[in-house]
Amino acid sequence: MKALVYTGPREISVEEVPDARIERPNDVLVRITATNICGSDLHMYEGRTTMETGRILGHENLGIVVETGPGVERVKVGDRVCLPFNVGCGFCDNCERGLTGFCLSVDSDTPGGAYGFAEMGSYAGGQAEYLRVPWGDFNCLVLPEDAREKENDYVMLADIFPTGYHATELAGVSPGESVVVYGGGPVGLMAAYSATLRGASQVMVVDRQPDRLRLAEKAGAVAVDDSDGGHVERILEMTGGLGADKGCECVGYQAHDPQGNEKPESTMNDLVASVKATGAIGVVGVFLPQDDGAPTKLTREGKLPFNFGEFWFKGQRIATGQANVKAYNRRLADLIHHDRAKPSFVISHELPLDQGAEAYRNFDDRADGWTKVVLKP
Repeated sequence: MKALVYTGPREISVEEVPDARIERPNDVLVRITATNICGSDLHMYEGRTTMETGRILGHENLGIVVETGPGVERVKVGDRVCLPFNVGCGFCDNCERGLTGFCLSVDSDTPGGAYGFAEMGSYAGGQAEYLRVPWGDFNCLVLPEDAREKENDYVMLADIFPTGYHATELAGVSPGESVVVYGGGPVGLMAAYSATLRGASQVMVVDRQPDRLRLAEKAGAVAVDDSDGGHVERILEMTGGLGADKGCECVGYQAHDPQGNEKPESTMNDLVASVKATGAIGVVGVFLPQDDGAPTKLTREGKLPFNFGEFWFKGQRIATGQANVKAYNRRLADLIHHDRAKPSFVISHELPLDQGAEAYRNFDDRADGWTKVVLKP
């Protein structure tokens, strides 16, 4: 089968690799029909993780079931399914509590597994023609009858829509509240969109890419361009000097200041400054315990010069971590099915798998208009 394979920093290629196959009785084999390039893929693409060469990338996957193992009962051949990026067993202590992003049964040194992701197990990614799905009955979200016509919406359930929603859940967004989102990439846009779905009265998205800011406005948010460095003051002005009720961090450890210098702590400290006293912050941007490419000795160790004094003095709360996709994907699928949500508005390009290397390059370069890429194997 054809697959996008990581061969080194900023180097990927379409290669012929051994076909994915059923390996265990509870496996499901899926023919991939849509697979997204995620901002988290760029961390690996840029060589900022321990991603092994030869691995197949891709953790945002949707397709058609073509084979099931003898232990699979619920999922049937022909079902169209969306696959949470988290690989979960469904029966460990964490999965039983709904914390599927931290499964204890996956073949990883730390809790949690994912397709085609560094240090999250050996699972192959889905930027390929076929994907093996372990614990298939648990991990496959069987989609309704409109799955084909709304494929570009449903594929967002693999990661960015639930992850954006998770940011608002971590922050505890309630109807009538004001929300500031740092980062106008796909996850940040989904956080802004989710805040609106949850009834926020005012949503602001901070970024400096014009195409992303335009999409933020399309999502019903106020676009805040931070390229001049005055974004915190503008947020305070828009919230009567108090700051937003809730904040969402959707950038992560490769955050940059307005001058283009990498400052991993910048969005966290800006959130403390632009969220009100007693407000809450949800952090879904990726932060790593080690980053050899970080700008300082401290940040290379995964530590941030965080403004804890102001955070403490303002009595704020922070909740963090990757989304437990299965906690949200069925309800979010219902919103899509009943035409209450259309997350595909973030998509800028649909391309065949053979153009994957070009897509990665343009997405990584933040080329104008490259906001979200869906590959169609």
